[in-house]
Amino acid sequence: MSGTDASGADGGGARSRGTEIGATAYVAPYAHLPGGLARDVLVEVAAGRITAVTPGATPPPGAVRLDGVVLPGLANAHSHAFHRALRGRTAHVGGDFWSWRTAMYAVAADLDPDRYLRLATAVYAEMALAGITCVGEFHYLHDDPDGRPYGAPGAMGDALVEAARRVGIRITLLDTLYLTAGVDGAPLTGVQRRFRGGGLDGWRQRAAAPAPAHARRAAAVHSVRAVPAALLPEVAAAVPGGPLHVHLSEQPAENEACLAAHGRTPAALLDAHGLLGPDTTAVHATHLTPADVALLGASRTGVCLCPTTERELADGIGPGRALADAGATLSLGSDSHTVLDLFAEARGVEEHERLATGRRGHFDPAALLAAATAGHAACGWPDAGAIAAGRRADLVAVRLDSPRTAGVDPAAILAAATAADVTATVCDGRLLDRAGLSAALAAQWTGGTA
Repeated sequence: MSGTDASGADGGGARSRGTEIGATAYVAPYAHLPGGLARDVLVEVAAGRITAVTPGATPPPGAVRLDGVVLPGLANAHSHAFHRALRGRTAHVGGDFWSWRTAMYAVAADLDPDRYLRLATAVYAEMALAGITCVGEFHYLHDDPDGRPYGAPGAMGDALVEAARRVGIRITLLDTLYLTAGVDGAPLTGVQRRFRGGGLDGWRQRAAAPAPAHARRAAAVHSVRAVPAALLPEVAAAVPGGPLHVHLSEQPAENEACLAAHGRTPAALLDAHGLLGPDTTAVHATHLTPADVALLGASRTGVCLCPTTERELADGIGPGRALADAGATLSLGSDSHTVLDLFAEARGVEEHERLATGRRGHFDPAALLAAATAGHAACGWPDAGAIAAGRRADLVAVRLDSPRTAGVDPAAILAAATAADVTATVCDGRLLDRAGLSAALAAQWTGGTA
């Protein structure tokens, strides 16, 4: 074996968030480059950036070997960290999205900044172990359980930013505007009072606050039912150049209420107020009309699909292929973290199309990898998501000898691998410490409780 094995003891005093380990180069038997799969690839790194990528190279002394097939770092464009506490706890309960939301609100009522820091650290550690190097955190749990601001108004969001720092991945904190309980303008009550966060002014101030190097602060609109239409022009003016994320048409009831109140679908309402465009990402976009699909595509609005959550919550199957054909860039999110596996999300995009159409082959492996990395740009990190000179040095090694991946064509690794097949994650040039990440998980979930 040439070079140093990433799973060995060459970590040189690895901290919980990873270490530079003195390496200036990584070598892989296979790597997915912008031009396709390549063999024996040398990736040279300096100051967290890729400086050169050379296929067919002989590795220099000290190069760290990443076995299996290496992918660019994956991007989770839509996360609600606190939903992770519900995993496996609502499977026995029937109903629909709205009944599930009641259980979700019970979790939301029980968190403070310290508990959220511990929970989010475990969630982001699980992401890093799964090969995710960037997360878009759709954050609306702003105030205390009585709906009052904390002494530091952004304390809950700051906990998320700190959790990502501890783990060693990047975060875009999508500070979410959430003002009303419905399209009719009903006031927030109960646990929803936590979501107000000082209203429009508080939202503007938090989104404009400075962020550390591993973080971006960006903006989100929860949905058309949570922000009055009269305020949407102010939202558009407040976030020129984005990123701006928004839940869109996740449920038929949302569409029906919007049509009744405004005579337009949610997509058409956002378009009328200038909120669609290449800097906007519509999350879910499940229940769209053909005209909605055309609007999103023509405006080059991004769409984040979350297939495992959309199945778990009985949301439905969205028109992924039609959106891509219309011109929308697809990204992926794990949303409620029913599972935390971008390989499963990528396969879900193709599998949902098969179920909806009775045909195979809607997205090839290259298109699914593009969706699994498009979230970097959607979250404001356009310099990540590819193994190429000048890009951020984010690398993910996936084993080719597991029961799932043995015999698989490395070019089609997304068709078979799971998060359990990731053996190494490099973020901004740092090889993350998998033992430390596993310890962070164990510290949170020992005994199976949040």
